Amino acid sequence: MCFTVALVRNNELITAERYYNELPIKGIKPDSEVSLFRSDGFTSSETLTNDFPQYYFVSGFSHPHLPIVKEDGIFLYEWGLIPWWIKDAEAAGDIRSKTLNAVGETVFEKPSFRKCIVSQRCLLGVSAFYEWREVNGAKYPYLIHATENDIFSLAAIYDTWTDRHTGEIRNTFSILTTPANPLMEKIHNLKKRMPLILSPLDEMKWIDPTLKTEQITELIKPYDEKDMSAYTISRAANNARNNRNVKEIMERVEESSEF
Repeated sequence: MCFTVALVRNNELITAERYYNELPIKGIKPDSEVSLFRSDGFTSSETLTNDFPQYYFVSGFSHPHLPIVKEDGIFLYEWGLIPWWIKDAEAAGDIRSKTLNAVGETVFEKPSFRKCIVSQRCLLGVSAFYEWREVNGAKYPYLIHATENDIFSLAAIYDTWTDRHTGEIRNTFSILTTPANPLMEKIHNLKKRMPLILSPLDEMKWIDPTLKTEQITELIKPYDEKDMSAYTISRAANNARNNRNVKEIMERVEESSEF
């Protein structure tokens, strides 16, 4: 699965530059003073800033607001999808920890996801993600990243939920997962899953809301292990009581479990 990611250089300017070619906002250059990002979903003429959410290590269970790329721009959405049909805040709070991920093989069937996968698809640009390998009862944390890009794309879906009692609007997302490729089978050696990583060539396809079901299904597949790299990090990452959101958490630590 994918419950922990890093967004190290993911400030607004860098994100706008990375996804400029995928966004159908014409006439805007990456170095312009027109912002592609607004938390309320609107663009503005404000200068691009560096106050974007930036994490060395962040867990989905803390439900952070992260920048997602949709067909019409970049937005801050909360990790943990709340389906539009959820009745109240209590149910919304309960379901969001169960929808951090959406299984790619069943995403068209599950009530929480089947509407979103059809036309509400987005990208989460990350610097890396984390997974744990179990060896003789010990858990070894790994940092995994793409070899070609500082920011690579995880496939996600999104939804908007409105609290009927207060009128509050919650914009949320979920990351898709697939069976593990050979590299991730060795790392995530119990559940053998991995996030759905999209190649740069498939990013624009994924966020196209007019894509047919067959075309979407073709994109839901394990990423090529030749384009990925992984190494062990400090086992301090295992303890949620530690402050894991520090630069040092991403440093390589040699372990006997490495391969």
